[in-house]
Amino acid sequence: MSVLDTRNIEKLAAEIGENIYIDIAKWHLYLAEAHLHTQLAEQLYPLLEKGDFTESEVQQVLQKIYVNLGGGKQTTSLVNLIPNSGIQELVRILKDFQEEL
Repeated sequence: MSVLDTRNIEKLAAEIGENIYIDIAKWHLYLAEAHLHTQLAEQLYPLLEKGDFTESEVQQVLQKIYVNLGGGKQTTSLVNLIPNSGIQELVRILKDFQEEL
């Protein structure tokens, strides 16, 4: 991975971390606070490099990232914790970011 890719991933992670949250009982925990933004950006970045992508592909990436709950008593996929509006916002962020690349 190049230095440019690393910088882009860090920039994307910051954007995701500030704008996308998980919703638990109407409590919003932004991904930066949950320390999930960098991992998510690293997983999503290849979609940006490949060109055109769909919301379904973004959801597939979210499905593969697991979050521990209750100190590891349970795990669930990140896709289950982000509201649909948040997923749509994530897709918008990715498309905007892709245009800047």
